[in-house]
Amino acid sequence: PDPLAGLSLEDRVGQMFMVGTSVDGADPITLAAVRDDHVGGIFLHGRSDAGVQPTADLVSGFTSVVAPGGPELWVATDQEGGDVQVLSGPGVDGIPFARDQGAWDDATLRANAATWGRQLADAGVNMNLAPVADIVDSPEAAGDNPPIGQFNRQYGYDGPTVAAKAGAFAQGMRDGGILPTFKHFPGLGRVTENTDTRSDVTDDVVSADGPDVGVYSAVLPQGPAIVMLSTAIYARIDPSAPAAFSPTVVEVLRDTVGFDGVVTVDDLSAARQVQPWSPADRAVLAVDAGIDLLLVSADPSVYPEMRQAVLARAQSDAAFAAKVDAAATRILAAKAAMP
Repeated sequence: PDPLAGLSLEDRVGQMFMVGTSVDGADPITLAAVRDDHVGGIFLHGRSDAGVQPTADLVSGFTSVVAPGGPELWVATDQEGGDVQVLSGPGVDGIPFARDQGAWDDATLRANAATWGRQLADAGVNMNLAPVADIVDSPEAAGDNPPIGQFNRQYGYDGPTVAAKAGAFAQGMRDGGILPTFKHFPGLGRVTENTDTRSDVTDDVVSADGPDVGVYSAVLPQGPAIVMLSTAIYARIDPSAPAAFSPTVVEVLRDTVGFDGVVTVDDLSAARQVQPWSPADRAVLAVDAGIDLLLVSADPSVYPEMRQAVLARAQSDAAFAAKVDAAATRILAAKAAMP
């Protein structure tokens, strides 16, 4: 059967968005997006020490307005550990920095991640935008890498180590019923500026056939996962555009790595790196490049403009509409195969 049968173009476009809401309360724009536009997912942002039950109650306010019989709602957050852990409090363990998780053997890391995954599931979450699969050059270089190394988000300093530890974390998440997301393709461990706080961030190291991309070739065959693209520019792959807007970078993931699942993208709403483009252009460029799931995590106020731009382009451009259909098909398949 056609997975898109019964889904209007509006519904297909809706499935391509993941819209943020504060973990402390439902954002009205995001609630309306779930209820009226049938968006594919929500993202819990911020920090909360309220614990499992209040978070589950918040999530149920969103899942209760999902169209009956429609696709499941992805409920995602950032639960990496260390400084990047949205949920804490009763029923939720404190998670160490990835740097420290990486010192454990693979079986221990997988077992601990399974516990963390079950805690997320108890809170109503079914997707984690983790693990970080970025390679930082060395412990000494970590301080020069603002997005990853400065926050101790790296599992290690070489491809095999990162693949083993990020892979074990992802397997544990699946064991706990959570869909993992490997990030930030093709690699954010070598940049010297942070895409969240700076524009024109460019990587001069990562290549299409290097170890950073190799991590993905190692971990993606292991089980269901999402891949998140970075918004940095990769001078050795496509110097003309941020990865999120680059068909060339997406082709590396599809063709070189061989990944046919859902591709998402780092935040398109508030990151400084994407501010030179209007919200409408960000969304259209990402879809045109081959992105399936558009993350509007930090500032949901730009979502309506983004949705309208994608919908209008799909209504007027058959080739673009075909990309929407392909993206919605991949998203529905991933939801059907959830851990």
